[in-house]
Amino acid sequence: MFKLDLTKSAISFLDKLPPKQYRQVARKIFSLLADPEPADSIQLKGYPFRRTDIGEYRIVYRIEGETVKIPLINKRNDDQVYKALKRL
Repeated sequence: MFKLDLTKSAISFLDKLPPKQYRQVARKIFSLLADPEPADSIQLKGYPFRRTDIGEYRIVYRIEGETVKIPLINKRNDDQVYKALKRL
């Protein structure tokens, strides 16, 4: 089993979600702890991150040893997600 590490910005984004979407995203995050490379995740080109989607949200993460680090959760708008990713 992996450990979870969320950045402050990821936690802040989660806190602003409506309850239904919060549960969906949280369920997906916890499923990454059991299987950090599910079939629906993709390695991002040019970045040391993977991404997975749940509904209209995108979770960007990376695996470091026994830890799943999630620096970014955002709406599934590619331009906005990748601009935020470049700032990391």
